[in-house]
Amino acid sequence: MIKKNIFTLILLNLLISFSILAEVANGDFESWSGGAPVDWTTIDTGINVNQNSTFIKTGSSSAAVTVNTGTQDSTDFRQSISVNSGQTYEFSTWVYHTEGGIRARLYIDGYQNYSNASLTNQWQQISYSYTAPATQQIEIGLRFYDIAGFDGSEIVYIDDFQPTQSGNPPPPPPTGCENTEALLTLITDSYGYETSWELKNSSQASLATGSGYADNTSYQETFCLADGDYSFTINDSYGDGICCAYGNGSYDISIAGTSVASGGSFTSTETKTFTVGTGGETPPPPPPPVGSYYDSITTQTGYALKTALHDIIKNHTAQGYSAIWTFYSNHSLDTMYENDGTILDIYSENPTGIDPYNYTKITNQCGTYNSEADCYNREHSFPRSWFGGSIEPMNSDIHHIFATDGFVNSKRSSFPFGEVGTVSWISANNSQLGSSSVTGYSGTVFEPIDEFKGDIARAMFYMATRYENVISSWQNNSAYSDAALNGTSNQVFETWQLNMLISWHNADPVSQYEIDRNDAAQAHQGNRNPFIDNPHWVEMIWVQ
Repeated sequence: MIKKNIFTLILLNLLISFSILAEVANGDFESWSGGAPVDWTTIDTGINVNQNSTFIKTGSSSAAVTVNTGTQDSTDFRQSISVNSGQTYEFSTWVYHTEGGIRARLYIDGYQNYSNASLTNQWQQISYSYTAPATQQIEIGLRFYDIAGFDGSEIVYIDDFQPTQSGNPPPPPPTGCENTEALLTLITDSYGYETSWELKNSSQASLATGSGYADNTSYQETFCLADGDYSFTINDSYGDGICCAYGNGSYDISIAGTSVASGGSFTSTETKTFTVGTGGETPPPPPPPVGSYYDSITTQTGYALKTALHDIIKNHTAQGYSAIWTFYSNHSLDTMYENDGTILDIYSENPTGIDPYNYTKITNQCGTYNSEADCYNREHSFPRSWFGGSIEPMNSDIHHIFATDGFVNSKRSSFPFGEVGTVSWISANNSQLGSSSVTGYSGTVFEPIDEFKGDIARAMFYMATRYENVISSWQNNSAYSDAALNGTSNQVFETWQLNMLISWHNADPVSQYEIDRNDAAQAHQGNRNPFIDNPHWVEMIWVQ
């Protein structure tokens, strides 16, 4: 009798162990009978479930769930499973959204985590860690929720639904990209529902699409791309693009931090092509060697040289105002001073000591601000009011737009740059606002610290050259443009401003940071600042 009782206890323990290790039945959706997945129950009438052999995460089939209702309590898809008291189970499943109007929600003895509906045409995993309060049967499965953009019927694919008992090896993590990973960053305008896109390979096969977006919202999607040629097409159903009439939308596809396709200012549609190179890497197309870029410059001097440079740099491609954020995240980081990867803000950087504050890329974008150190934004060194407002390509021309503290940027306003005599306000890094001490102008000016005066001067000389064909008409756009510009297309600046900018240019030589930024700007929009490449051209043009 004792031996029999011991055997019974051992058997009970084994049965408990086996139940602990039990998996979700038919979690890979390989078994079907009569058109329905074995061991799964469609308990509501708002969905239909069919076998699918095209969109698969594991095995040879998945479940295609067609949601036909916005009534959320009619979309449950479940089965029962045994769990044991005190045991922890890692439940997970893979979800593939096709339109983005439906979210899937895990049901693990109650409603748990959601999928991300905006991640369309790719697999994503949702999971939930569950500790059983008792030895019992629980229900597990999914419920489907409609969101903005749902058109009344949508297919969501489900595969590889499983639990893992705590203490046993967890399911293997998703396989990493063995080719080249590309990141799409999309920022919608004020009419996000008008935007859609499609990524195709060289055979014109559709690899991914997106639509049904919210207004003024940032989205990111990752693609794993084999070597080859690709095209990205973005559409706006109204025909006014996503920048800049109704919001500042943009798109950017980057590989290893380098943009390969970007924009935002278009009409109904725009297609950009890019190539993923051999070896799983896509280096950006190298900028032309400086010598070949300026091959048309031979013996020109004076304003003839300026015009020749204008002809070289005049046809850059505007990427839209919102694309500047992506450029900053990749190419406006501190690699010169602390080398800490924070945003290099010319209005807060302390070149010889500890910065008064730092900004983390993306996280600290403006935003609203009440004082210094609240956020960073996009400073037009050549103020936008001088060229008439949010007009392209000037408004997004990266060669003159720097990352700066939002509050200090507002203090600078549209005042000319200058050298301050009587200070009315000073920033944490000693940038100053006050009356001008420069002979020829006594009005209010803004003076950055010496470290960045050359950078700003070369940006101003770039603007005078890039927009030579239109800049003579900008003098009367505001009182401050009138103070700095002289209404010509050759000298461009009032003499007081010109002499000061030449002095700043000479006193603060080109830095490696400027050189790197110039290269990145060419990759971003297709042209260079010639006064970074050849600083002596400033005097060859303006000192005659």
